Amino acid sequence: MSDKIIIVGATSGMGRRLAEIYAEKGWKVGITGRRQNLLDELKQKFPGQVESECFDVTEPDSISKINSLVEKLGGLDVLLISAGGGDVSKELSWELDKWMVDINVNGFILLANWSFNYFIRQGHGHLAVISSIAANRGNSEAPAYSASKAFQSVYFEGLAMKARRLNNKIIVTCIEPGFVATKMAKSGKLFWVVPVDKAARQIINAIEKKKRKVYISRRWRIIAWIVKLLPFSIYRRIV
Repeated sequence: MSDKIIIVGATSGMGRRLAEIYAEKGWKVGITGRRQNLLDELKQKFPGQVESECFDVTEPDSISKINSLVEKLGGLDVLLISAGGGDVSKELSWELDKWMVDINVNGFILLANWSFNYFIRQGHGHLAVISSIAANRGNSEAPAYSASKAFQSVYFEGLAMKARRLNNKIIVTCIEPGFVATKMAKSGKLFWVVPVDKAARQIINAIEKKKRKVYISRRWRIIAWIVKLLPFSIYRRIV
């Protein structure tokens, strides 16, 4: 029997490459996204292995769409939240900040909460999210993005603690990539940019090894450690 994974946000970038690799590995893959034509492309590329549901994570009926996808797959072993939004907000646009919070906080927590409770009822499962290295400190160019990703990382830390206290077989993995070569990489200060395929394979490796937290690529752990230790008086001058 094939393992079953749902990747939320699989129409492009990291989510799409992850879906392709999992399908190549023989998994049953459920994919979601806002663009039906891109979902259909993946289904046609892997006939019989890929199922889809087209929706935006900010929609109120997103859980019913996920339930439908679970039924199509015949179960669920791993749910990976790859959907997210981010942009530079130098002028602190309310519309832009609200958009990022709607996706990265409200849409995220609805899916994460549902998934964790689904796995509790099932007795096992693996929940993963692609957060960001930006979760570690504030950022003057994109304060809402950093804050929303911090929400994801801290929420997943809490879920990992809860799973441990429940003493069950639920695994929780928080993934914090640095710069990956996707359209999301919009900063003018890019360095250590990781190719999408390399990042996707490192993410899959972390999930297979049941890691609680992982940086992509691993060298970004150094950046996370440094920025956490920097006093605000120094940090504010460089970000």
